[in-house]
Amino acid sequence: MNKLGICSLLIIGLLSSCISSELVENWKHPDIDTFEAQKVLVIGITPEDDHRRTFERKLVAALKRKHVNAVRSFEFFEKNFTASQKSEEELIALEGSLLEAGFDAILLSKVLGVEDKVTVVKAYRNLDKTFKRFKDDYYKNQEIYYDKEYYEAYQIFHAESSLYCICPEKERELIWRGSIDITEPENIKKAVSDYVNVLIWALEEQQLLIIEEQTDETSINKF
Repeated sequence: MNKLGICSLLIIGLLSSCISSELVENWKHPDIDTFEAQKVLVIGITPEDDHRRTFERKLVAALKRKHVNAVRSFEFFEKNFTASQKSEEELIALEGSLLEAGFDAILLSKVLGVEDKVTVVKAYRNLDKTFKRFKDDYYKNQEIYYDKEYYEAYQIFHAESSLYCICPEKERELIWRGSIDITEPENIKKAVSDYVNVLIWALEEQQLLIIEEQTDETSINKF
């Protein structure tokens, strides 16, 4: 893949003041028009299992309403999967297990950094990094699971969702990445719902996973 470029997307008039999440950056692989997965694994990276369950449940439900075959990571991973950090070798083995189970895509979401109204108070070292492969992304950011004090008393969360292809005999490369700011993190239920709504809208606009009108079969899943 050539050096990744990021296309900033300003959403004007789309999100009203009652919406707590906003898409601030949006990148799509230049060689892909549309991508329809046979089975996608939804992963949320957060130190709070309850929040992760809520996010994955809401996102999977929203995808299924759009006729996408989506599965929560809680349904696929062993119960103790996130109890310890994984090596790169273990993540390679995980990708093999996903292929055997019929998955051909992963939708990974994580919070990368937080800031207050004036200054940045904490941010993960990978905030400005774009990962081409799911394995690298998960490996470098899994420490988020274990930082229990990360989410206290901040005003804005900088989150990111990435769609990876794990198609057989093809590179496990990045298809799409969207950066979303969450402005009301203290209201978890509302923040998750708004985030999911923005994410679903973005995927639908980009004709990724959610394909409303299929005009050229050769363009589907051609990555």
